[in-house]
Amino acid sequence: MQAIGKRYWAIAEGYIPPASSSTDRTLISHEAACILNANEREARIEITILFSDREPAGPYRITVPAQRTLHLRFNDLTDPEPIPVGTDYSSVFESDVPVVVQHTRLDSRKAELALLSTIAYGSD
Repeated sequence: MQAIGKRYWAIAEGYIPPASSSTDRTLISHEAACILNANEREARIEITILFSDREPAGPYRITVPAQRTLHLRFNDLTDPEPIPVGTDYSSVFESDVPVVVQHTRLDSRKAELALLSTIAYGSD
């Protein structure tokens, strides 16, 4: 399979809603990066989180196995520190192999759910 994607990605919009209308993990408000690694070798990725009013957080280090996908919830990132809820942020991804990154948010603060999804900005 031909390698597809880019090595650098940015998601300019980030916000983890501070509440949820459910305790079911599938319906908890969250922000996610859906990462596709269509390569024949694993992708080692570093994520840096940027804020409007403080120094960046990270790098968060993750691995996506070869020819696999990972739906990474920003809510689950804890090392080196959790990403604060109810706070605007942006994220930058740097991968050692080309990958594809899509951004998704589930906002379940109200019973009427809101889902947002868009492709991130990729660059070589």
